Amino acid sequence: MKKTVLLSAAMAFMLFIGTNSMAAAPQWKMDPPHSNIYFGIHHIYSTIKGRFDNFEGTIRFDPHNLKESRFDFKVHVDSIDTDNGKRDEHLQTADFFDVDKFPEMTFKSTSISHKEGNQYEVKGVLTIRDVSRDITVPFTYLGSRQHPLNPKWIVAGFEARMTIDRLAYHVGTGKFYQMGAIGKEVKVLISVEATREE
Repeated sequence: MKKTVLLSAAMAFMLFIGTNSMAAAPQWKMDPPHSNIYFGIHHIYSTIKGRFDNFEGTIRFDPHNLKESRFDFKVHVDSIDTDNGKRDEHLQTADFFDVDKFPEMTFKSTSISHKEGNQYEVKGVLTIRDVSRDITVPFTYLGSRQHPLNPKWIVAGFEARMTIDRLAYHVGTGKFYQMGAIGKEVKVLISVEATREE
């Protein structure tokens, strides 16, 4: 009898563990006014900086359940802003992003792994124009806490930095790069705050 009770308890515990590990990671709602996608690129000797003002994403993240965690993003390219209207219009033409044919950039994650401390990596597919590539993006999980302005919310922070070869995604033919006018490497900073109800 005692062995049967112990066996039943062990089976119940294993079932609980299995069910818990399969539970979906919590979904976070991106806070657009407090999230940003910045970029910088060389122009001859200077660095031109800009941002994308219109983007959205699906965030499921639990540092204890990375298997069920994911980051998916969509960026509306016509929201590019480099503080120069004429340049922004040029960047949207076929010389660069060609927004009429390719209005969005997307990233769809395939896996997330923990490196050390608050450092993680997300693997996924980045699509810009007509090119899709597998990439690995390191990111920092800044933590989560009760939102100081709304105690019903939990707020989490994430920050990612990466460098993209724009020519590998057909953002430009290379003409301006060969002239020495515009670099090909784009440094990107993604800063995100996301919330969920406690």
